[in-house]
Amino acid sequence: MESLMGLINLDHEHHVFNELTYFRNNASMPFGGRYRMIDFTLSNMVNTEINEVAIFVRNKYRSLLDHIGTGKSWELDRINGGLFILPPDWNDPTDRSKGDLRFFHNNRDYFHRSKSQYVLISGSQFISNTDYKNAFKFHLERNADVTLISADVKELQPEHYPYYRIDADETGWVDNLTNDQKNNKLFTGVYIINKDLLMELVDECIAYNKDNFFVCGIKDKLANLKIQKYDHEGYSAFVNTIESFYRQNMNLLLEENYRDLFFNKNLVRTKISNNPPVKYCKNADVKHSLLANGCVIDGAVEGSLLFRGVTVKQGATVKNSIIMQRCTIEEGVYLENVILDKDVYVSKGQKIIGSNEKPYVVAKSQVI
Repeated sequence: MESLMGLINLDHEHHVFNELTYFRNNASMPFGGRYRMIDFTLSNMVNTEINEVAIFVRNKYRSLLDHIGTGKSWELDRINGGLFILPPDWNDPTDRSKGDLRFFHNNRDYFHRSKSQYVLISGSQFISNTDYKNAFKFHLERNADVTLISADVKELQPEHYPYYRIDADETGWVDNLTNDQKNNKLFTGVYIINKDLLMELVDECIAYNKDNFFVCGIKDKLANLKIQKYDHEGYSAFVNTIESFYRQNMNLLLEENYRDLFFNKNLVRTKISNNPPVKYCKNADVKHSLLANGCVIDGAVEGSLLFRGVTVKQGATVKNSIIMQRCTIEEGVYLENVILDKDVYVSKGQKIIGSNEKPYVVAKSQVI
């Protein structure tokens, strides 16, 4: 889709996952047994036939760069267009911009060189499997300046509290963005905007010493812009806390949710990793769980998600837990309501129990 480019803005996503973001940013967080959170945003853009995607990232991005590489797994290793990591700084002594406006300002040439007339902007904390072709068509038909992608949340959870609520009239024109906790119509952080208007608003925000493009350039100018909302349909999740990360991963153990997210016409792409199938040994007892390739199971696993290469030895029990790549669970271990980051080694006989509301989290590469 030549007239639409993609932008993943990670600058305002705070690292609120404690141990899980000691060594990575939010977009690099593992999710769903074999994916990273950014996989869903990248896949949605590629499925929208966007072939030019830029990422604003300021810190803790080594893991992200290792994961996305050249963008080959998303077919973004291209001669024309492709994947771009855009830094915030270029040591311009005259630069007065700040916040995410510095990314826009210091990468102005990138936007000017692009032939696309419109920009789809997203973060990484809204999990869905969709394409935005219909949303873009709607944006053009309504001749809107900005189109906000909304999600109608049936049951509000704590992770929904920080998101703006959308007030709109019967025809979808947005009247206000509020913090009304009784309003279930949430702004997902995904929106479409005319590129020329984007750069015009960026310049205006910088001139007035602002630091947040969406808040200052769009939310504060609702009266001056033609802003539509477009309702997202299908499975979606907001992940911005440890508790929501645990809950939304556990929700994927429900077949309906898993099928809604992964079993439709669109693919969720991720970095290719060649691992053998799961090996179930003589004493393996696995119930209601998701296990990725490369796992070796000789113990009990129930209601859990195991990422690639996890080993559960004889006599060990893993219950209602999330175990990330290459963890080793030794004999006689009991884990319940636990999140283990990558490469954790749990020695014989250990017993760790968290709760549904407050899972016990272990940072990567620890020995317990």
